[in-house]
Amino acid sequence: MRVLVVGGGGREHAIVRALAESRHAPELFCAPGNGGTAEIAMNVPVDLEDPGNVLEVVNRIGGVDLVVVGPEAPLVSGLANLLAASGVPCFGPKASAAELEGSKWFAKRLMLEHGIPTAPAEMFENREDAGAYLAEHGAPIVVKADGLAAGKGVTVARDLETAMHAIEECFSGAFGDAGEVVVLEDLLEGQECSLLAFTDGTTVVPMVPAQDHKRVRDNDEGPNTGGMGAYSPVPTVDDATLAEMTSILERTVAALREQGIVYQGVLYGGFMLTDDGPKVLEFNVRFGDPEAQVVLPRLKTDLLDVMLAVASGTLADVPIEWRDEAALTVVLASGGYPGSYEKGKPISGIDAAQTVPGVTVYHAGTKRGDNGTIYTDGGRVLDVTAVAPTLAEARERAYEAVAKISFEGMQYRTDIGARALAEA
Repeated sequence: MRVLVVGGGGREHAIVRALAESRHAPELFCAPGNGGTAEIAMNVPVDLEDPGNVLEVVNRIGGVDLVVVGPEAPLVSGLANLLAASGVPCFGPKASAAELEGSKWFAKRLMLEHGIPTAPAEMFENREDAGAYLAEHGAPIVVKADGLAAGKGVTVARDLETAMHAIEECFSGAFGDAGEVVVLEDLLEGQECSLLAFTDGTTVVPMVPAQDHKRVRDNDEGPNTGGMGAYSPVPTVDDATLAEMTSILERTVAALREQGIVYQGVLYGGFMLTDDGPKVLEFNVRFGDPEAQVVLPRLKTDLLDVMLAVASGTLADVPIEWRDEAALTVVLASGGYPGSYEKGKPISGIDAAQTVPGVTVYHAGTKRGDNGTIYTDGGRVLDVTAVAPTLAEARERAYEAVAKISFEGMQYRTDIGARALAEA
């Protein structure tokens, strides 16, 4: 079999690694890939902003049995539609379903119309109306750019000044087209949790819960990022809470189906665990990053079998099992991230880190030089992931491995999973 994974981050490296372990022994391609995927797949240059170029890559490779789309932007742009029209199976939702992430107001309206637990919200197309609503509503409040903003278009504002600044930032073009519409929603209090699920549009199979760390610095301080670390399982999520979150994902897929939208791929529910039960903060239409790096290592079932079943609408026929071990990942980022940063810094210690039992280093923003040296090539550079019998052991192993890696300007959080262990 020939499988093409679209994307070039840590999530895609985790997907490629999992697919490489398949009983089908697929020939793997990754477009554009990174320094890590190059070791187990053939990296292929591609313009991720051009679905047509991705199709050209598929045709150039020839005989592709499945395309797995990692990032959200190609899905929102209709890559799955283009592949379907060309007869190429795709793991990832079509554009109409991808609007769940492509437009926060689309998702919010769907939830409000179908009674799916979420925070009340309003949508605005200009700063004047948004400002008037803010003055009446007051703070705290959450300000969201409606479109895709690489995880950086959301501001939790505890005061009016911060909220108004966030509104101005959106409408001033800081997030491009994503900020042309702004969603203002009530702030939910509680602990966040991510629950991803495989779905073929009818059957919904939850994965294991995970928790991400969005802020760049320890103690959840500093600006939001794409994610600085994650762990799974989440000790505070009991069976009843997991069942509630699963039911919400099932109801969401059913609500889309009522609108004639068949959702096939990963449905990612970002939840706030409130005193009134879990409520949806947001939906994503793909594997989380870095959640994939702690969820996929716990998957016992052949990932390729699952993905093929999702793409063919036969997910109910595949029993999905999970390992009991815990997993924790620490993101190593470039100095200055999530702001401006330099690239091209040589990295040392990756092989040494992977001598720690249970540790895998997933590449996110890296490139391989002609001499075999790995260099930094992005904001988030590496994901140091450890799998162990307990979360405490996984955390210990991950940080032991982190200590062996070095590059100029390297920054990371030292408290990934610490709160969960304290609460447990």
